[in-house]
Amino acid sequence: MTTHAVIGTGYWGTNHVRVGAELAADGDIDELLLCDVAEERVADLAGSYGVEYVTSHATLAERGVDTAVVATPSVTHHDIATDLLRAGVDLLVEKPLALTSENAWEVVETAREHDRTLGVGHIFRFHPALNEFRRRVERGELGRLKYLSTNRYAFREPRAETGALYSLAVHDLDIYTMLLGRRPDTLHCRLDRHLRPDVDETASLVLGYERPDATGVIEESWQVPAFGKRRDLVAVGTERAAYIDYLADTELELFDAKVVQEGDRLRARDEGSTTYEVEGYEPLKAEIEDFLSAAREGREPGAPGHVGAETVELLEYAEASDRRGETVRLD
Repeated sequence: MTTHAVIGTGYWGTNHVRVGAELAADGDIDELLLCDVAEERVADLAGSYGVEYVTSHATLAERGVDTAVVATPSVTHHDIATDLLRAGVDLLVEKPLALTSENAWEVVETAREHDRTLGVGHIFRFHPALNEFRRRVERGELGRLKYLSTNRYAFREPRAETGALYSLAVHDLDIYTMLLGRRPDTLHCRLDRHLRPDVDETASLVLGYERPDATGVIEESWQVPAFGKRRDLVAVGTERAAYIDYLADTELELFDAKVVQEGDRLRARDEGSTTYEVEGYEPLKAEIEDFLSAAREGREPGAPGHVGAETVELLEYAEASDRRGETVRLD
């Protein structure tokens, strides 16, 4: 009998609860259990789904929980994760895995020591259009990727705990590593904190990749009202280019466009674009299904724990760049 728990029933945690209830209805798990220190909130949510709840993660192992999602505030991830991994629970921890690389790698090492499956919530690794694009990159359809650009814009108040860097750029740092197969050699970051002294509402990053040469640009902001909610990716290769609107999960646009050498002149050759419709599915449900399958099979999930720790390292390099006001070279 498989008992699955969701720890944290805030905004994103409620989505995990919904998916958990769907998986229970489909027979993929036998029991769903909720956990939150906010008893009134978790009691109300548990009642709406007809499941039980507890108010302390320390009691989950005693309740026979096999797998769990940690969707609590980021500052709590390290302590909750290490407690439960030591107690024998396989975990999917929402991003960021922790708020320091030291704590993130401690979570990874705890999972290794206790032979537990550890996944991290880098949900864009399960995005339908991005996965199709990744397959085409691996087949060489775009040639060599030489330029990546991402925008994530919205107009809202900054979050109270983590800024745009740890809330938004965390995704794109991982996506660029996934697509290019390596981390950057240099990184420049500027963080803007005009509204709260300790929370960045805008993060601007330029990533440099050497051998072969490539550039990644990341722009994240909660202070741009011009586009509504905007999340997209432009990728330019030596043979073709691509565009993904992350809000349109199933569409991938490829451009047959490149600059070619004709004698002693350069010419821009543009033969138009084609939009491909890919199979649709919910990324969050795919992520959880993959994690549960990995736990059963004793394999790495699609976004394993070490990916989360490596991404937190990149976030720290970004903070160091902003603090110093200069480009940093990664060790």
